Amino acid sequence: MASGMTNTAGASRRPALWVPGDWNAFFGFGTNILVNMLVLTGLLRFVLGMPDAITFGRILPAVGLMLFLSTAYYGWLGYRLAKTSGRDDVCALPSGISVPHMFIVVFVIMLPIKLSTGDPVKAWEAGLAWVFIQSFMLMIGGFIAPVIRRITPRAALLGTLAGVSVTFIAMRPALELIQTPVIGVVAFAIILLAWFGGVRYPGRLPAGLVAILFGMAVAWGAKLVGIDIGGVSGPGLTSALSGIGFSVPLPAIGHVFGGFEFIGIILVTAIPFGIYDLVEAMDNVESAEVAGDAYPTTRVLTADGIVSLIGCLMGNPFINAVYIGHPGWKAMGGRIGYSFATGIVVLLLAWLNLISLISSVVPIVAISPILLYIGMLIGAQAFQETPHSHAPAIVLAFAPHLAAWAKTLIDGALGAAGTSAAAVGMDKLGQVGVLYHGLAVLGEGAILGGLILGAIATFIIERDFPRASAFAAAGGVLTFFGFMHGPAVGFAVTPTLALAYMLVAGLLYAAARGAVPVPALAPTAHAPAE
Repeated sequence: MASGMTNTAGASRRPALWVPGDWNAFFGFGTNILVNMLVLTGLLRFVLGMPDAITFGRILPAVGLMLFLSTAYYGWLGYRLAKTSGRDDVCALPSGISVPHMFIVVFVIMLPIKLSTGDPVKAWEAGLAWVFIQSFMLMIGGFIAPVIRRITPRAALLGTLAGVSVTFIAMRPALELIQTPVIGVVAFAIILLAWFGGVRYPGRLPAGLVAILFGMAVAWGAKLVGIDIGGVSGPGLTSALSGIGFSVPLPAIGHVFGGFEFIGIILVTAIPFGIYDLVEAMDNVESAEVAGDAYPTTRVLTADGIVSLIGCLMGNPFINAVYIGHPGWKAMGGRIGYSFATGIVVLLLAWLNLISLISSVVPIVAISPILLYIGMLIGAQAFQETPHSHAPAIVLAFAPHLAAWAKTLIDGALGAAGTSAAAVGMDKLGQVGVLYHGLAVLGEGAILGGLILGAIATFIIERDFPRASAFAAAGGVLTFFGFMHGPAVGFAVTPTLALAYMLVAGLLYAAARGAVPVPALAPTAHAPAE
């Protein structure tokens, strides 16, 4: 019988735990996970200034545990599917730290709290509380994800995500690689050639690994001749070597609930990104089913929530997710074993503190192009996966994120000068074109703000005024209670702007009733683009 076909005799046979194709998937997927962990480590150390005792002693061991549990579970789920179906071509779902959320929790949750409090531990606790809430949203999300997906335009969901990616994910790496162009610009070209241009490197090495190896070679080569261009150092390597040891995750329940001090800020992003998690997981499970492996969506969402919750309670502020790419790993021969093997190796790297060693020999500028690529990809997806007519709505969804990013830069510059916007004065800032108050109001709760504005614009474009009115009214309620356009959740946080949203809702409702006659167009609204 041909490979991959079901037969009743095969259903009682033990599936193979390892096949030759698993080597290809192991090195490809394993490198992907390793690169993500290096990026994560760089964000913790160099963006948040997290103490190494927390980064390597608390967070990374918990990350390793979560990834081990995740890959083991999905390996078992693949084994179970292969056994019950009698097929020998079943490929386990790939999973790991959600890359978009890794940047969101760092730049939108943890970094602002670190800057406002000056305490990286507070930032860590806020990240833990964020994942705690997200975990429960994943566990219950299997029941509500289809409804949310039906009522929210894809342009709004992807548009607000793209706004974050262009500002808080892509811009800093773009500036970093320009400042160290010998490594950064060339490494970026290496990645673009492979991931956009289809170029394959010798030995089929992944482009991310090639870029990192190039950066290491240049940085350490320059270091040997006395030139420091890559941010690596002999003392740092020596310290990392001496730091190799054994660290297991410890319960961090007190830190998790300590983060609820920032619940207002956390809820502003936890709700919309919980929605995004559900849609993303559904899409990736559907992709696997198209490739021939039908996994239960509810079980996948529940598993992501449970392993994320376990990781969170042990100190990991990053959420787990099923990755896109199952058809690719399956096509290269991956089956079940690659998932188990990746989890074991990651656990050893994290618990033996070998990530510290790897991060000490890899210059951060060699990783920056990967972050820029991620920002480009997420930003482009919003336009590629929605109807062309919705492009203006996507651009509008960018606006709150541009405001939040600009405000962050202004606050940082004024803080470095030992002053603040309040001390300088809004009038003086306005005289030089800096409308600081406008940036603050527009940028607060940018995730929800971008989603609501994008949805309103999308439904207006579609001449679906009742739904546009409903989203405008929702914007008024969210604004009134501070979920958007406000620094924290409260009562009557921005009442004037809330009233404006309600007036817009009334205008749109009047348009729907015929007070503002508009020629009808064929609906293309919020269904995913073909």
